[in-house]
Amino acid sequence: MTSGGQRFHRRAGRAAGAALLIFLAMFLGSFAAASAGEPGHGPMIIPNTQLEPLAWSEIEGWADDDHAAAFATFMKSCTPILKGTPAMRAARPVYGALYEACRRAVAAKPKNSGEARAFFESSFRPVRIAPLGETDGFVTGYYEPVVEGARVAGNGYDVPLYRKPANLLKGGRMLKAASFGHGKGKKKTGRKLVPYHDRAAIEEGVLTGKRLEICYLKDPVDEFFSHIQGSVRVRLADGKMLRLNYDAHNGHPYIAVGKFLIERKIVPREEMSMDRIRQWMTANPDEGKELRRLNKSFVFFRETGLADNEEAIGAQGISLTPWRSIAVDRKLHVYGTPFFISGNLPIADDTSTTPFRRLMIAQDTGGAIIGPARADLYFGAGDNAGVISGRMKNPAKFVMLFPNEIDPVAAGADMPLPKVRPVIAAVEKKADPKAGKAVDPKNVSEKTSKKTSKKTPQPKAAKPTP
Repeated sequence: MTSGGQRFHRRAGRAAGAALLIFLAMFLGSFAAASAGEPGHGPMIIPNTQLEPLAWSEIEGWADDDHAAAFATFMKSCTPILKGTPAMRAARPVYGALYEACRRAVAAKPKNSGEARAFFESSFRPVRIAPLGETDGFVTGYYEPVVEGARVAGNGYDVPLYRKPANLLKGGRMLKAASFGHGKGKKKTGRKLVPYHDRAAIEEGVLTGKRLEICYLKDPVDEFFSHIQGSVRVRLADGKMLRLNYDAHNGHPYIAVGKFLIERKIVPREEMSMDRIRQWMTANPDEGKELRRLNKSFVFFRETGLADNEEAIGAQGISLTPWRSIAVDRKLHVYGTPFFISGNLPIADDTSTTPFRRLMIAQDTGGAIIGPARADLYFGAGDNAGVISGRMKNPAKFVMLFPNEIDPVAAGADMPLPKVRPVIAAVEKKADPKAGKAVDPKNVSEKTSKKTSKKTPQPKAAKPTP
């Protein structure tokens, strides 16, 4: 989804620019609704969102990026996009526009970074996106953990990773026996939909005996963080690497447990990271169990059969690319959309401000990734990727690339302005000599209008300027 062209804030004035920014939020919303499969009944406003078209030269760090690497990641997304049916493209305008961009990408076949950059600049328009009234979005990081495990429980391996249960229904529901009716002899037995088991119930063994265990880990903290990351590599005793990926979750909302450590003044806000959470849970196993259970969400996995050299599979169904793939809010954005993200991030160490200026591709999603300028940066697998991901919680600027088939600048020019509001003169309250009370100006105006409406013709309202 993205667009660019000329900057709106010209000499015409900031008021006009602000009006166009508001319209663009409505315009994007209509496509987001269509992309999510919702019925389109006019534009839908994305809450707290603003867009600002840019020139390519206005994007800091754009010219210095490795566009060939970004192009290769974009081509991965094009594989499923190009398999989309005409009906899918018609129902989801942004998907359809990306389909055309992917067709151009297949034909372009850039041989170097310069040619890849030329492809993006000729096929997309850049637009800065941010929460309404703000200049920055927000980024976090994620990775694929590598942990020790076993296929069979025992010898300290007693923390199971589960596959999806058959009784887990859409929306995190399950059927449960129930009685209906009132009065003696009128009750009937049946089943009703109820929320699925939460984390505490599952950890206490409600699924035991259902043969859902894929493997077993030693550390419940490893299990917890595998759930958060959505994929995991389990190294077995024979050296084989078992590759697991997210399959489903129990329907309960994800709760970030770090906030509880901050609220209890256990970890200062500025020091919060995944490493600090892990350290505290390991040092305090009983309290750690209670903390984990505050997040009732529980993830179920599937075996992927991926080779050791292959990356985890994202929600788009393709292998992720470290330092190029991002997870976004799938209700607002379409997989395959390019975003140029820039910020100064703690990559080298906890206090560093390493410049990060990269073209990223939306290929994944996550329960905590909510909002138009919100992304989870994928850093790969292993401990080093985990350390970098764990300290990532920073503001960053987002530039989204709209395929040329979507032109919000032209669409904004055709949008009619709202009707001019009538100017209502202020009326002071007048004293009522009989009642000794002030008279409400609404009543005065209503009575006056009834008396004068027949005598005084009302002027016709002027038509709004198109």
